[in-house]
Amino acid sequence: MKTTSANDSLLARALAQPETEEKVARRILDAALEQFTIFGLRRSSMDDVAKRAGVSRVTVYRRFQSKDNLVEACLLREGSRFFQQLDAAVAALPTMEERVVEGFVVALRHTRAHPLFGGLLRLEPDVVLPYLTVQGGPSLTATVDYLTAHLRRAQQAEGRPGSDPRPVAELMVRVAVSFLLNPTSCIEMEDDDQARAFARRYLAPLLDA
Repeated sequence: MKTTSANDSLLARALAQPETEEKVARRILDAALEQFTIFGLRRSSMDDVAKRAGVSRVTVYRRFQSKDNLVEACLLREGSRFFQQLDAAVAALPTMEERVVEGFVVALRHTRAHPLFGGLLRLEPDVVLPYLTVQGGPSLTATVDYLTAHLRRAQQAEGRPGSDPRPVAELMVRVAVSFLLNPTSCIEMEDDDQARAFARRYLAPLLDA
């Protein structure tokens, strides 16, 4: 997997990435998701994905050029789907506090259960961890940008003081990532109700910090 700059991170592009309507490309990406989920990135080749998709190797290369590009396209699509689901889950909630609480619950549940994101953390943690830790600057920046924009819009809608919500957004993202990477804790976070109680007690008060 290749690194990207802060302005060109996978998550930043996923926010604006429309899902392809091209039938063969969708079929290849579906096959890639299944292949990477079962065998990981190292043990998967373009030939493996082509066989699973029922297309020729040439067809896969014609659309994605390289394994790096295919992995990136797969991550982009899943990232885009994640943000769409997160937006849908919190859109109807009336207050910023409720959206923060439910957004934390949905993000934690989705990432842990996702066959690719959660699966790669289990199958190949040494491949994934650098992109969430020492090489995680671009992803952190993009996710904080996303949450900051939501918090700022909620501030305006609720008439809250116009303080910069970015530090609060960063704290929330860092907390969520830490629980994703190492769920072992004295804080019980095994189900949605426990995650909701944690977010309501510890994250929601940050909005008034």
